[in-house]
Parts: sequence; structure tokens; C-alpha cells
Amino acid sequence: MAGKLSRFIMTAAVALVLQAAISTVGVAQTWPTRPVRLILPFGPGSGADIAARLLTDKLQALWGQPVVIEGKPGGDGLISIGTVVSAKDDHILFFGPSSAYVVHPYVHDNLRYDPEKDLTPVAGVARVQVAIAVPSSLGIANLKEFVAFSQANPNKVSYGVAPGFSEFVFDGFLREVGLNLAKVGYRDITTSPMDLGENRLQLVMMSYAAMRSHEESGKIKVIGMNDQKRSPIAPNVPSVVESGYPSLVASPILGFVGHRDMPLALRQKIAADVVAVLQDKALGERLSLTGQPVAPMGVEEFGAGIAEQHAQVARIAKVLGMARKN
Repeated sequence: MAGKLSRFIMTAAVALVLQAAISTVGVAQTWPTRPVRLILPFGPGSGADIAARLLTDKLQALWGQPVVIEGKPGGDGLISIGTVVSAKDDHILFFGPSSAYVVHPYVHDNLRYDPEKDLTPVAGVARVQVAIAVPSSLGIANLKEFVAFSQANPNKVSYGVAPGFSEFVFDGFLREVGLNLAKVGYRDITTSPMDLGENRLQLVMMSYAAMRSHEESGKIKVIGMNDQKRSPIAPNVPSVVESGYPSLVASPILGFVGHRDMPLALRQKIAADVVAVLQDKALGERLSLTGQPVAPMGVEEFGAGIAEQHAQVARIAKVLGMARKN
């Protein structure tokens, strides 16, 4: 009797698992059933906003539903991420760089979410090219000259930096070279190049996409790309490694992220759609021209890339003597 009961329980359990799996696959096949909201941590003109607008038309055509872009800047990305985490809605996705969330456990007390547990990777889109710029009026040509200028002008140099990963990387650099600069906080970092052009700031480090138009105006000068090697879209700008500052390497991954309970089958379906859209050569070229070279990634590859950046942040935190707060 006991054996029959055990077999019955096991059979029922297997049936429930299969039913859940079939249900999940069914959801993936019918998604989306209503408009899809993309929640961005930055405002108009940011690299993420530019990329989202390039992707929207093709995704709408593929999904048969509107794709709505909602920029929610401020709060170090917590406002936008909180929207996705609290909604627990498969039609609400975070779209932005991994830099927006990987450092949160080290810089915020009483963090209301865990980026490694409450956010789940969906699809990678591009590698964000981060750059360092100064006012053209200063006549600074490279990073070494900026360091020398800052050393010669103590307490007179201020800077703006994209919050999150880039900020963490720059703090590590300041510790390495022994500089003490004044950080200026921005609700929306995309407005900082305007202040840079007027010499109200002496340095900005953020996505190249958001600075390019200001560079073309002649008011700011990009003196370093935060990567291992020179970028094909800025071949005259040295990389930070070439300049002698490898600790400044920062290459966030731009992509789609969902809430923790988002089914794997659905994430894989969305990832396949995104990767398919990114095969469009013209779209890829336009993205690359903004400083965001295409890097299509499925769920697992994107997740591995995010995990690598969590590890990099942990190493920098150790250098800075910072402990994880959450």
C-alpha cells in the first residue's frame, strides 16, 4: 500500500512539473499579449535611449505590440530598477547597461533588492563604449596631461561620472594615481557634457554615445576610451590601456533584464528575437556609430558577462577598502 502511495505521489509530482513546463512554453509562445514597456535608467539622448529607439520599430513589427520607452533617470538607477523589480510583470523590462546595477550592494545601505537574485538576464545588445573628455579650452591632450593638470591645481578640479560601474572604476583610478577631485552629482548624467563645454567641470566620464555631439561641436575633447584598444569610431583617441591606466577599463553590457521570476523559456524567446533583430546590418552600423558596438548575447552569455562585472566590482571594492553592504 505504501509503495502504491509513493508511486502515486511521484506520478502526480511529475505531472505537475510537466504541466508547469508546458504552461511556461505556452506563455513564451503567446508573449507579448499587450504593450511592452522598456524602463531606462537615463533620460533622452543617453546611449541606452538611442539604442532603444533604434530597436523599437523592429521589435514592434516582430512582436505585434507597441514597445514603449520610459526613461526614469535619477536615484543611481534605483528608480528604474525598482519599477521592474516591484512590478514583477513579464511585459516590463529594464533596458540599460550592466553598470547601472552591479555596484549597488557596495554603495547603498538598506538596498531593497539584490541585483544577483532579483534581476535576471534576458538578452545582451551591445558593449557600451565609455569615454573620458575634458573642456577643449583647457588644451589638455591626453590622460597623463590631465593627471599633471590636476596635481598642479589642487582643489580646483571637478568632474562628473556616470553613476554605478563607471563611477566605481573612476574612484579606483583616483586612488591609484593619488588624486583628490571634487565629484559633482547629476540626476541625469547626460546633461554633464554641457557643463563640461563651459568649463564648469574639468572632466566627464560616461558613454561616448552621449558625448559625441558635444565633441563634434568642438567644445569638449575626448582624451581616452575606456577599453583595451582604440575604438574604430574614434581611431585618433588612445585607449586607457595605451595611455598607461589599465585600471580605467570599463565596458558595460547594454541589454534587457527581467524580474527574478521571469520564466526561462520566455527569456530565451525574447533573447532569440533580439539576437535576430541585431542581425540587421544597417541597425548594427548605426549602433556602432553611437559608440555601442553590437554584441548579441543570449540568456547564458549575457548572464556570464554580468557575473564577470560583479567580480570586477568586488576586486575594485577591495582596493578601495569597501565592504559589501547588502
